[in-house]
Amino acid sequence: MTLRKKLLLFIPLLVLLTNGVTFFLFESTKTVQHSYNTMMDRMLLYTQSTQTADDNVRALYTYLLNPEESSQLALQQQQAALAQIQSRLASQQTETVITGVLQGYIHMLETLEEQEQAAQYKADTSKSEALAESLTHYEDAEQTSSFIREEERRLIDLELSAYEPVYRSIQLEIVRMDWLGPAVFIINTLLSIVLALWISRSITEPVDRLVLTAQHLSKGHLDADYLPEQTGDELGILSEAFHHMINDLKVAVSRDKDRLESERLVKELELQALQSQINPHFLFNTLNVLSKLALLEGADQTSDLIVSMSKLIRYNLSQLDRPVTLGDELRHVQEYFTIQQARFRNRVEIQQQIDESVLGLLIPALTIQPLVENAFVHGVERMESGGVIKLVMEQGDEGVRVRITDNGMGMSAAERDALLALHEPPVPAPAKKNSMGFGTRNVIKRLRLFYSSQDIVYIESEPGRGTSFILLLPAADNLEQKGENV
Repeated sequence: MTLRKKLLLFIPLLVLLTNGVTFFLFESTKTVQHSYNTMMDRMLLYTQSTQTADDNVRALYTYLLNPEESSQLALQQQQAALAQIQSRLASQQTETVITGVLQGYIHMLETLEEQEQAAQYKADTSKSEALAESLTHYEDAEQTSSFIREEERRLIDLELSAYEPVYRSIQLEIVRMDWLGPAVFIINTLLSIVLALWISRSITEPVDRLVLTAQHLSKGHLDADYLPEQTGDELGILSEAFHHMINDLKVAVSRDKDRLESERLVKELELQALQSQINPHFLFNTLNVLSKLALLEGADQTSDLIVSMSKLIRYNLSQLDRPVTLGDELRHVQEYFTIQQARFRNRVEIQQQIDESVLGLLIPALTIQPLVENAFVHGVERMESGGVIKLVMEQGDEGVRVRITDNGMGMSAAERDALLALHEPPVPAPAKKNSMGFGTRNVIKRLRLFYSSQDIVYIESEPGRGTSFILLLPAADNLEQKGENV
């Protein structure tokens, strides 16, 4: 859920909850107030009717004493007010106990009205008998008015008795509202605080974790431990973007690290090539062979050997930061074979099994020759006769297979594992110093960097049973971009 949806959903819900509670309290108060007002209006109407009845009697008395137009008008106004009160009382709905008494009370008001009208009618007649009757009707009206006052008190007492449960209910409702109001206020406040904290936490905590991650990134720590959990809102999308960025940075750093390591190895090769392209022992033996051949044979063979030597040196001095084809490496190895064959003669047999279709594969420069040299120096150099070195290049199921095999002294499993793990031996044996300087470990490391894989070099060896270096090189269709990563 996005932050916008959260805010649009939960804030209106909180407002609706608050309004609902407020409306409930308002309706409860309204019900209590309505019951109270109904009762009070009826009791006030009783009192008003009694007062109006008294006013009617007084107005009638005034008219009888002084039957003028003004007193007659005042009497008519009081009679109209009394009629209106009668109508209002007739429309009242009361409890069953009060209904009969109220009807009698209304009849008394009607009787008073009839008595007043009779007295007024007799007063308008000039006969003495009519005047006496008028006074009699007045006395009856006055007596009826006193009955009305007594009945009004009775009605009020009945109202109070009938509405006593309502009073109790009103009192309970008031007490309930006294504690319900603060309780609702407290609950509503707590809900508001919890909702505000939840919304704030869902926003601020991921932001804080993103800020902490950014601070660690600025210090070079490429870890995603501080990133918030993946969610469906905008901060979750931002967190996922941070995660992808960190992964991309890790890939870029790893790629740059491999490139720098490759460059370091190339510089190391170049420096070693400049300092001592061919070690003194090999150069001494080669020159010794050349001198003996010059004495025993004609100049042609000596010339060929010198040419091979010059090509070998020229290749070693070539650019080492660019890949070469497997064919270039094979020609370099063959020149090396020529020189070594002249040196070892019949002591070593060199065998080659080459598939011409694989010679276009790109590999790092000076890869095969150091391994072949390793076979000579550490394998068959001490053998008086029967030495065999075999070079095989063929197409395999998943790429090109290059195999350099000798039948020399071999190595132990610990030495083999240390070599593949690129660990230097604690104390190198003297015989192992007779290398051209490029080193088997250097070759293994450059091959792994070049192909970005650890499963490139395999070694099969047992003490006294020879050694086989096996290179499993991937197919050439995805290596065009490797030129900068040698």
